[in-house]
Amino acid sequence: MKLTCLSEGGGFYSPPCHILQWCGFTLLFECPVDLSALAVFSPIPTTGSSSSDDNSLIRAVPWYKTVASLHLWDPSSIDAVLISSPWALLGLPFLTRKPGFSSSTKIYATEATVRFGHLMMKDLAFMHMEYVRYYGPDKKLGWPDWMNWTNLERLQMELKRIVLGEKQEELSGWVPIYSAGDIKDCIDKIQPLKLGEEACFNGMLVIRALSSGLEIGSCNWSLKSPKGSLVYLSSSLFGSAHAMEFDYLSLLGHDIIIFSDFSSLDSMDYDEEATNKCALSGESEGHSMDELSGENELEAENEKMQFICSCIVDSVKKGGSALIPSGRFGVVLPLLEHICNLFDSLNMKVPIFIISETAQETLALTNSIPEWLCKQRQEKLFSGEALFRHMELIKEGIVSVHPFLYSSDLLEIWKEPCIVISPHWSLRLGSAVQLLHHWHGDPRSLLILEEGVHAELALMPFKPLKMKVLQCSFLSGIQMKKVNQLFRTLRSKIVLVPQSLQSQFTRRESELYKIYYYTKNEIAHIPSLEEGFEAYLATDLAFQLQPTKLPEKNIAVARLKGKLLLRKGIYYLTLPNKQLNMSVKPSVHWGTVEPTCLLRALNEREIDGSILRNENCDFCVGVKKPEEALIEVKGNKIMISCKDKTVSALIHEALNSVCNRI
Repeated sequence: MKLTCLSEGGGFYSPPCHILQWCGFTLLFECPVDLSALAVFSPIPTTGSSSSDDNSLIRAVPWYKTVASLHLWDPSSIDAVLISSPWALLGLPFLTRKPGFSSSTKIYATEATVRFGHLMMKDLAFMHMEYVRYYGPDKKLGWPDWMNWTNLERLQMELKRIVLGEKQEELSGWVPIYSAGDIKDCIDKIQPLKLGEEACFNGMLVIRALSSGLEIGSCNWSLKSPKGSLVYLSSSLFGSAHAMEFDYLSLLGHDIIIFSDFSSLDSMDYDEEATNKCALSGESEGHSMDELSGENELEAENEKMQFICSCIVDSVKKGGSALIPSGRFGVVLPLLEHICNLFDSLNMKVPIFIISETAQETLALTNSIPEWLCKQRQEKLFSGEALFRHMELIKEGIVSVHPFLYSSDLLEIWKEPCIVISPHWSLRLGSAVQLLHHWHGDPRSLLILEEGVHAELALMPFKPLKMKVLQCSFLSGIQMKKVNQLFRTLRSKIVLVPQSLQSQFTRRESELYKIYYYTKNEIAHIPSLEEGFEAYLATDLAFQLQPTKLPEKNIAVARLKGKLLLRKGIYYLTLPNKQLNMSVKPSVHWGTVEPTCLLRALNEREIDGSILRNENCDFCVGVKKPEEALIEVKGNKIMISCKDKTVSALIHEALNSVCNRI
């Protein structure tokens, strides 16, 4: 097995990307696009210009940064693509539109991921089209001027690092936006899976999507084959206020874990002393299950939401507005409920606008897939309540949804102070850009940014900035203090983790399971766990067996001929189409031959033999009567030399009587 990490990701919106070569197949996990890299572009380009200087951003129509290392792989060599979340799907049209991408390549994602991802692709393409319609397209076809090396050399160090990467190897990852046709072709190629549904790939791999708890539709992948089982563990959460909980119990007993949750590196509440103490104490299994609950995570996130809401209320009371550019359902939906609950308690009425081309469809979709929601939300369904409060708020007119900022319906009801929620967290596309230009000079207004956004770079075009900026971190994966406990609970034989996490594993972990570390753009070689494989024996074939019991061992062996079939990753031996007469097949011998036993068997057949010395074999038996012959016994073969066929047959019969055979 070989694993290659193509990208370590860029936070929640840009998951890591891996290539796995296993069981004769090449599998691609995730196909993201790094939207945070859009920060290198100016949201207001100079008309007709696509140049840059030492003190400015790139002034051109934006291009999009994909995984550069993926472009080095022949797309026709990829047998299957597995997508864990809607954000890992955003870069897929860039791959599927390549001429070399094979129509036989299977693409798997959960049904919810496909539907949300499709809406996000359409929204991204719409925002880009709106940008081009407003500012105009690039005048030059092909490679834009800003990609000229002379212009790249003029960029600030931080901009150059984003554009070219740490080793200046990532310029090839930049591509122009995909079209509506590219999106449709991409979606048509995906095989959507329901929660927990199994799919059989090429008869060899059984693939199953299991909830990761991160977002609606986000999953971890279970892969089972005759040569073992494997888990691709993406960013996961033990506690969620909206999504189905992390189904880690279904991952128990898999042979290999590929841990791809790089958010563990950024865990804010990692306690090294507590983790070491936990690693050395050897708690009981039941206690470990308690430690893997998400109650503390939910409580911490609720406190964070309440603090954000209090900051919003403070701004509104002063006459300022609040802008929340976020594309995370797990942040936006609970935050919206917290805000409205707080306003109700304070008897405040403040308009809330959700602005996005696909917002209406996205909000409706959250209410149509209850199987992906947490138990608390599902209980509301059975009691007849709305799954999320936003549907009620929209009906009451407290929240209004609009496709873009300058829609006529929005202009008629626009009122400040207000709260605006939009998915345009890059601050380069969509309504967030216009609103920032409108409010950036207002010290009463508030901008809420997620951690992971390069605030200094993202806000550069809006300086001087007087509005308040609150940058918040939300849980995006497993906290480091729970990673070791999770691995011990899952009881896998091999765990693959990023090299950057090596210091977090103690000696005890290496005794419980083998740990292999991988780094970006380097191939990690993992030895096979088993050389052979198991197969199920058909009943009708089993009844035809004639087993021979081995005297020195408590086992019996038998010869058979069957037809080997592969169904859903499991081998079966069934009756062959043409029956074989096993009596005419030559015997198969094994074990050692005792010289005294052989001489006794020869004497019983009136053959006179004696032991001879020979350095080239274990021992030799010389035969003088009734005809001369020589028997040479070696470690892996026995040779009979005799001119008389009758005597040769008798010697062979004697050997059969003293050898283990079937």
